[in-house]
Amino acid sequence: MRARPQRASKADPQTDAAIHDAIARAVMDGSLRAGTKLAEHRLAAIFGVSRERIRKVLHRLGAERRIDIIPNRGARVPQPTVDEVRQIYEAHRVLEAGVLLALADALDDAFLARLDAHLAEEHAAAARGDRSASVKLSGGFHLLLVDAIGNPELSRILRDLLSRSSVMVSVYEPANQSICAVDEHGAIVEALRARDVGRAIDLSGHHFLHVEQRLRLDYAADAATDLEAVFRPRLAGKPARATASKRGDRR
Repeated sequence: MRARPQRASKADPQTDAAIHDAIARAVMDGSLRAGTKLAEHRLAAIFGVSRERIRKVLHRLGAERRIDIIPNRGARVPQPTVDEVRQIYEAHRVLEAGVLLALADALDDAFLARLDAHLAEEHAAAARGDRSASVKLSGGFHLLLVDAIGNPELSRILRDLLSRSSVMVSVYEPANQSICAVDEHGAIVEALRARDVGRAIDLSGHHFLHVEQRLRLDYAADAATDLEAVFRPRLAGKPARATASKRGDRR
């Protein structure tokens, strides 16, 4: 009897999104150490889906610069070198100095109110210990500044930088240091409120330098990271559609 051909996984955007969100949040809240291997077969077993579906999600995360896809080695949580970290934060300092200078004539009370509201969200996330939200909101503060200029190219460049630096913060910055970034953002806003753009630029430069200095690059990769221990609690209480395997979905 001829063997039946294996069916490909059916499209299921809801499940893909749930897996993507779980892995992204685990990276962003620091649950996965730098260099952790994201093995397709282990993740497929944990999420109850095919390796093909996991591979698709991992490649999307790689395109977003949240993880590294290394030829012949698979997917891993980024483990940047000291030089890569230095270059990324130097780019941040140079870019935002220009952004703040361009904002000098565009500051108004409505924009400052938006920044104040954002700072309130950052403080709330830090207070409740939501690491993933804190990292996302921290990057969002800088996006508010650049987007106010109305230059899509500048916004695109900053988003690319943030996709890399946010992961650096997530895996290398001690969680109890997050509140420092919120306070530094607040100082920048106060300088803008005083229309002292020169001081805002100085504070921004020191802010990015402080973030770089807070990174603990001596955090070694944990080769024994238990992916089940990281992801199983995140799946508890989720709809079966997003966590359980479906007929024809395993490979």
